[in-house]
Amino acid sequence: MSTTPESSPTDRSASEHTTSTRHPVQTVALIYGIIFLLVGIAGFIPGLTSNYDTMQFAGHQSEAMLMGVFQVSILHNIVHLLFGVAGLALARSVKGATQYLIWGGVIYLVLWFYGLVIDHDSGANFVPVNDADNWLHLGLGVLMVLLGMIGRRAEIAPGSRVEG
Repeated sequence: MSTTPESSPTDRSASEHTTSTRHPVQTVALIYGIIFLLVGIAGFIPGLTSNYDTMQFAGHQSEAMLMGVFQVSILHNIVHLLFGVAGLALARSVKGATQYLIWGGVIYLVLWFYGLVIDHDSGANFVPVNDADNWLHLGLGVLMVLLGMIGRRAEIAPGSRVEG
C-alpha cells in the first residue's frame, strides 16, 4: 500500500494552469516594463538625478539630468512609470506584449522625431528632451518595434497557440 497521496484529476488540472510557458516577447515586454519603472523611480532620486533642485513639473526649464545625461522633469518621470506599469500589465499575454512593444516603439519614434524638430529652448519642449534623449528614443523605438515583430510573427504563425 502506498503512503503518498494520489493527486486527483482536479489537482493535476490546477497545477497545469499555474505553470505556463512564457513566450520570449512576453519576457522582453516584462523586462522593458521593469526598466521603465526603475528609470521613472531613479528620476526622483537625488544623486542619480543631478540638479535635482531645478526639476520642474514640465518644460525645458528643468535642468535635472538623470545620470547627468538625460534631461528629466516630473512629467517625464511619470511617463516612464506609466510605461513601466503598462509593460508589466501587457506582458501577461503574447498579444498584449506584442502590442506594447510595437506601439510603444512607435510612440518612441514619434518622440524622437518630435525632439528633432522642436527648439529645445522653447515652450514646445514640454517633456523635456535633449540630444541624448533623442538618440535614446530612436534606439528604443527601433528596437521595440523589431522585438514586437517577433511576437507578431508568433501570433500569425500557422498552428501557433496565442493566448488573449
